[in-house]
Amino acid sequence: MPLGLLGLKVGMTQIYDDKGKIAPVTVLAVGPCPVLQVREPERDGYHAVQIGFLDKPRKKAIRAESGHVAANFASNRKRARQAAGVKIPDKADCEPQRHIREFRLGEAAAVKVGEILNAAGVFKDVKAVDVIGTSKGRGFTGAMKRHNFQGLPAAHGAKKVHRSAGSIGSHASNRGSGRPKKGHAAAGQYGNTRVTSRNLDVVRIDADNHLMMVRGAVPGPNGGLVVIRPTNKKG
Repeated sequence: MPLGLLGLKVGMTQIYDDKGKIAPVTVLAVGPCPVLQVREPERDGYHAVQIGFLDKPRKKAIRAESGHVAANFASNRKRARQAAGVKIPDKADCEPQRHIREFRLGEAAAVKVGEILNAAGVFKDVKAVDVIGTSKGRGFTGAMKRHNFQGLPAAHGAKKVHRSAGSIGSHASNRGSGRPKKGHAAAGQYGNTRVTSRNLDVVRIDADNHLMMVRGAVPGPNGGLVVIRPTNKKG
């Protein structure tokens, strides 16, 4: 997995390129993201980079969150490990972070703990990205809205069954026991799931305001947390 960043979905708009063509884009507020930890095979068994996003007030942070980023944080466990000769990992020396994510890498990371990452640096030569977000939750929803069923006939004689899903018994599922197969499309929870929009073109990056504009729609509401990474979709 390539190194990515965290951000917020601002909203959708449209912009014009140099040739006068209009492009529907989603504006993302990306970073800045401090590097909180760099994982190495010698200590952790794999390569990865852990980053944070959005400062959290210290009075609202627990001791574990403060100790994870503060270089001068004092604790009995830290003093005991230092007395035993255990090397304490470097700290980012920043404020506690509201959101923390880890990007697993296939090779050693080219960043250091405490370094501040932004969209202009990470996505400098990237033409397309994957955006991961949580879709809007729509609650318990019927089969027509959730799976685009057409419903039952609305002619004379059909009574209060117009938006029903229809039979899901043994004939529909081809099982003699009469039990429907697992995963059968029916009414249920709709939305509020992790969704990845893949291979979105990077239209513009505003380095001064930490903004990125990508072509197309992004899952989730305005203000929702998103993860942006270079796309791994080939072709």
